[in-house]
Amino acid sequence: MQQPDIFAPDLDFEITALEIFRLQARENLVYQNYLQQIRIDISSIQKVEQIPYLPIRMFKSHRVIAGSNEVSTIFTSSGTTGAVTSSHFVTDVALYEQSFTKTFKKLYGDLSSCCFIALLPSYLERSGSSLVYMCEKLMGESKHPDSGFYLNEYDKLAGVIKQLEEKKQKTILLGVTYALLDFAKLHPMPLRNTIVLETGGMKGKREEMIRSEVHAILQQAFSIEAIHSEYGMTELLSQAYSDGNGIYKCPPWMRVFARDTNDPLSVVSAGKSGGLNIIDLANFNSCSFIATQDLGRIHLNGSFEVLGRFDDAEIRGCNLMVE
Repeated sequence: MQQPDIFAPDLDFEITALEIFRLQARENLVYQNYLQQIRIDISSIQKVEQIPYLPIRMFKSHRVIAGSNEVSTIFTSSGTTGAVTSSHFVTDVALYEQSFTKTFKKLYGDLSSCCFIALLPSYLERSGSSLVYMCEKLMGESKHPDSGFYLNEYDKLAGVIKQLEEKKQKTILLGVTYALLDFAKLHPMPLRNTIVLETGGMKGKREEMIRSEVHAILQQAFSIEAIHSEYGMTELLSQAYSDGNGIYKCPPWMRVFARDTNDPLSVVSAGKSGGLNIIDLANFNSCSFIATQDLGRIHLNGSFEVLGRFDDAEIRGCNLMVE
């Protein structure tokens, strides 16, 4: 199968997803073996809702690749010391670049008129971060002299943002959650021209907090009405974004469904909570169908919210988080 143009304006998502499913069921040995283990007859899958999803933990123990192309890039997840991390073996990084660039431009406009600042200390302190890769490319698109990465230079960052605010320069401040909270505590200031975009995660630096609490703190510190959010992960080449209230929207080549927490092969209807399953057509060369460890709720318009997380050892306890 020739690689489809998943970014085409007339993309037929269902037909393309089914074609990619059949291809990956043949050429992705990890996915093929999983389908055999759960006794799936590939020919019986006629609707997107019937497609089985590969457990995301497989990226921690296997090379999840479709086809025989050489690996050009390996993205790795962050994790606490001693934890097993995920690896995404990417054979065509151009798909990733197209995916995040098109999505970001659709949401935030021409980046050449924007200053792009990344506050990502825990990501910069390791190699293989797909988020750092994305930010580097977006900074290249920005071309603003003040665009750049910041580690723990909160005083310097505050000075730069104040200058940008005085110039009424459109700015995007993308940061890992704990670093944004630290920055907000040290340097609260009213932001009128800056979008604050959090990527989630405390990375072991703070106790986990629910998103609404984080957003309330940041909104108060920066005197802004909404905090934007990114939903992405090492195992995906696409991201969903929220422009407030934690409601995420996907690009046309990505969709999110919810599965029954007690039946991983069953999809729950819109409005009900469940484990999040993701179809990412940009994962053409790995696996486009991933069962995450996130709990969430899908809305009728296809948007979704994240309610928490679970893993195999803690399903019962985390189910208490589901509303």
